[in-house]
Amino acid sequence: MIDFMPARMTTKSGIDCAHTVETAGVLSPHALEFVAKLERAFGQRRRDLLMARQARQVEIDNGKLPEFVESTAQIRESAWTIAPIPKHLEKRWVEITGPTDRKMVINALNSGADVFMADFEDANSPSWSNMVEGQRNLARAVRNEIDFKGANGKDYRLNADHAILFVRPRGLHLEEEHVQVSGKSISASLFDFGIYFFHNAKRLIENGYGPYFYLPKLECRHEARWWNDVFNMAQDELKIARGTIKATVLIETITAAYEMDEILYELRQHSAGLNAGRWDYIFSVIKKFRNQPGFLLPDRQQIGMTVPFMQAYTDLLVKTCHKRGAHAMGGMSAFIPNRKDPEVTKTAMEKVRNDKWREAKSGHDGTWVAHPDLVPMVTRIFEDALVHKPNQIGLQRDDVNVTAEDLRDFTIEDGKLTNKGLCTNINVAILYIESWLRGHGAAALYNLMEDTATAEISRAQLWNWIRHPEATLTDGRMVTLSLCRTVIRQELDAIHDQVGDEQFNEGQYVLAAKLLDDLISDDDFIDFLPLVGYQHLC
Repeated sequence: MIDFMPARMTTKSGIDCAHTVETAGVLSPHALEFVAKLERAFGQRRRDLLMARQARQVEIDNGKLPEFVESTAQIRESAWTIAPIPKHLEKRWVEITGPTDRKMVINALNSGADVFMADFEDANSPSWSNMVEGQRNLARAVRNEIDFKGANGKDYRLNADHAILFVRPRGLHLEEEHVQVSGKSISASLFDFGIYFFHNAKRLIENGYGPYFYLPKLECRHEARWWNDVFNMAQDELKIARGTIKATVLIETITAAYEMDEILYELRQHSAGLNAGRWDYIFSVIKKFRNQPGFLLPDRQQIGMTVPFMQAYTDLLVKTCHKRGAHAMGGMSAFIPNRKDPEVTKTAMEKVRNDKWREAKSGHDGTWVAHPDLVPMVTRIFEDALVHKPNQIGLQRDDVNVTAEDLRDFTIEDGKLTNKGLCTNINVAILYIESWLRGHGAAALYNLMEDTATAEISRAQLWNWIRHPEATLTDGRMVTLSLCRTVIRQELDAIHDQVGDEQFNEGQYVLAAKLLDDLISDDDFIDFLPLVGYQHLC
């Protein structure tokens, strides 16, 4: 039995959630009861896992650096593979990612990419309306019932032949405060996964595919085991065969890089491979090593994929995946073609081409792009590099021998901290956070489609620089909180001049600058931007 209230909905079984007429289909009683079962079964385990993350950070702060886990050596050294990959998932050359608004869903599925990863996480500001409307849009897409009419009168509909749909739920660190079970906010991961799976799993199977997911920000094998147990219970509840779910794990934390074999092993029945989440990985490195003596990374523009710790991480990912019969997916190219400036586009496209060719030749089976215009070029690169094979899992990379120290080799030749790097971190962080506060988690900034990882890297670097005794700019100035606050004011004024009074006053720029100040001034490093920004969303 369900009791309705003006702004909220409660059920006799203890579920309480924000409710309107518009949410009724997505938040049906049966769907909510399904999510509640998952929360009751796994909610406390999730909270325990988060406590374990904190304990591990204390160990790192005290000098116990990440290593390959001694107790799981047998998993790394023994011969095993994941369950067979479904035939229709063998080819994943190009995957496009983006938020779950209607136009994006249609355009991404129609882009010509092999996969569209619909993102409830970093590319999506987690307002309640975004979360619920995104679920509705995906359910309509699964049923080929989604459409959109643009302001120019153009109609958007799904093509008969479109990309395979993957969904990325929010990470374990986040809660969905609009839904409570027995008086406690539920896991955002379980809400996003559970609502989507309940409404769409059987229809996806009928369509010849299945419920496929990307799992973000895992830090260890225990978190992979948590997800595997969630998958088993969810499939059992809907009487779907275990192993139907397939999930690709984003290796975007440095602690997870030491447990790639173990993560694949825990999910081996449900695994679809690993992905090199390059930008969040850099953020994780800064976050985990922020208190280590001597740890200091230069301007983020200088942290490329060929610096030692990034090269070691991606080479190990390819070797690990292929040894286990899994896809090794490359990282994001966030470039957006600039139709007003062909020279900018030409230069950037050449950089993208070189980056994707490097990934393909190093053994990756596919990669990510943020814009449909990149799909044809990147498709041709993987077609040429793989010689028309659907993947190159057979390339075992026996030449790779990555040590624990290699993953912690943060040497960057000629690395520098510059005034431009400082200003860029502050400017981009303010602009992105402002967009996020207005409900737009994917922000086009300086010909790049940025997501939350952009602001996370920027503010984490600022936090680290402020507290590092050797953080000196090339012009001789020490990076201090006072200097950062001066630059925040300068950048805020510059943004005001650029956008004008009306847009500035209607936007969230001042609040964004304040949140950035809070993030870099708090001596207790705040793990994730959404943890402080969420309270400002509807």
